[in-house]
Amino acid sequence: MKSLRSENYTKEFVSTFPGDDSGDLNPRQTPGKLYSKAVPTPVEKVTLLAWSGELAAELGIKKPEEQQELDILGGNHVTEAMYPYAACYAGHQFGSWAGQLGDGRAIILGEWQIPDAKTVELQLKGAGPTAYSRRADGRAVLRSSVREYLMSEAMHYLGIPTTRALSLVATGEPVLRDMFYNGNAAYEPGAIVMRVAPSFLRFGNFELLNARKEHEQLRQLVDWTISRYYPHIQGEDKVITWFKEVIERTASLVVEWQRVGFVHGVMNTDNMSILGLTIDYGPYSFLDDYDPDFTPNTTDLPGRRYAFGRQPSIAYWNLGCLAAALLPLVEKDLLLPALESYKEVYWRKYYTMMGNKLGLDKLKSGDTDLISQFENTLADVKPDMTIFFQLLIDLPLYMGSTSEVAAYFKDSLYEDLTEEQSAQLYTLITAYLERLNKNTITRQDSQELMRKTNPRFILRNYLLHQAIEGLEKGETELFEKLQQALKEPYSNKYDEFFETRPGWATQKAGCSMLSCSS
Repeated sequence: MKSLRSENYTKEFVSTFPGDDSGDLNPRQTPGKLYSKAVPTPVEKVTLLAWSGELAAELGIKKPEEQQELDILGGNHVTEAMYPYAACYAGHQFGSWAGQLGDGRAIILGEWQIPDAKTVELQLKGAGPTAYSRRADGRAVLRSSVREYLMSEAMHYLGIPTTRALSLVATGEPVLRDMFYNGNAAYEPGAIVMRVAPSFLRFGNFELLNARKEHEQLRQLVDWTISRYYPHIQGEDKVITWFKEVIERTASLVVEWQRVGFVHGVMNTDNMSILGLTIDYGPYSFLDDYDPDFTPNTTDLPGRRYAFGRQPSIAYWNLGCLAAALLPLVEKDLLLPALESYKEVYWRKYYTMMGNKLGLDKLKSGDTDLISQFENTLADVKPDMTIFFQLLIDLPLYMGSTSEVAAYFKDSLYEDLTEEQSAQLYTLITAYLERLNKNTITRQDSQELMRKTNPRFILRNYLLHQAIEGLEKGETELFEKLQQALKEPYSNKYDEFFETRPGWATQKAGCSMLSCSS
């Protein structure tokens, strides 16, 4: 195990690509540069709030004990082995081209060498302004930092590709934020998360170079990305082969989001990982009641562009933006068919996933219709998604009446069913039981498949809100319990959290709707 103060860093990215080495933190355009040096701005006092021991063990990093080691986690100490920088990228935000964006409050310290000879990037989020902060202060508040720390680790234990979080520290400084952009700004406690990923490259890195017509640098970045993160791809047609794999990974990622009811909330192209990871945890949420039109992002409310049910099509749209960025390197006649393959790839993976959620042996004729029936019924009845599928696991193999079905699923409901909804649910369950009887696997194997696919514990927004309120008062009990519960999302060990969202949380700020403010 090595200290964060060790020489265990490389500078591959900054050694390979042109950047602005001036260290100037004034907001500006940086044409021809893929990054700008950004030394973190010191804070009042770095205090460790949380440490991911499991991730640290994987990375070969020992837990900080001395203050100077802790100071690295808060940006108060940078070693000579590091080269802190902010990446420059662009993106489409809410469907419109936003031009140059870049890391406005994220600073990569360097690439840390892990025991298997690979590297990961260590990044501080909230460590001060960069050249890409525009009018912002480069800081993060405790509220958003707790959400990022807990959710990135929760997604990992759910088995979903994601960036990770190594640490969460308090800064001892207040940060001014207008939580809902309504003119009611207030000071909140500051915090910093150390994020970890093989790479934080995103679609927007490639979009920027194409938009600036920096085609040679675009080719260099694509070649570097392939050789470093997709080394199995070789040959003259490697760029189109790579693009197809990005499509595959992106489709797989969104299928996983749909499996657990995760809504990202802000699927801009600058928030899409080139490695197919869940990245940039802002106004996210899990579904409570099943609603394809649900978006947790107040900024997204007018059009609900990033609603739960639209995530698959938005991923396709974003991949189209990436394809457009690659046009200087690959012929359009090759890119378009590859892009269109997303639909087949996504639906094949999606139906397989849904078959597993339902405990089906193999997809048979008519199963896609049954899955659609589930989707339509759940959208009308709006049960709690997580609890509904948990109840489905132990469903009796005979349900004789409408009232019997309604009573069985009562604990997953937020409102009493109408006669029409009861009949609709009964029709669905009857069809499902008929299909289960055609399984070639045992009931026990079917249930085991469902238990592996359907989480029992999810980090609901109201739980996060309560934990944040507790931390702001110096109370850590719920925060620590959630840290443990998220590591066992498929067990019943933490059934104290196995309940529908309480009524008080429906309209409370931070429990249902969130903004990008953090």
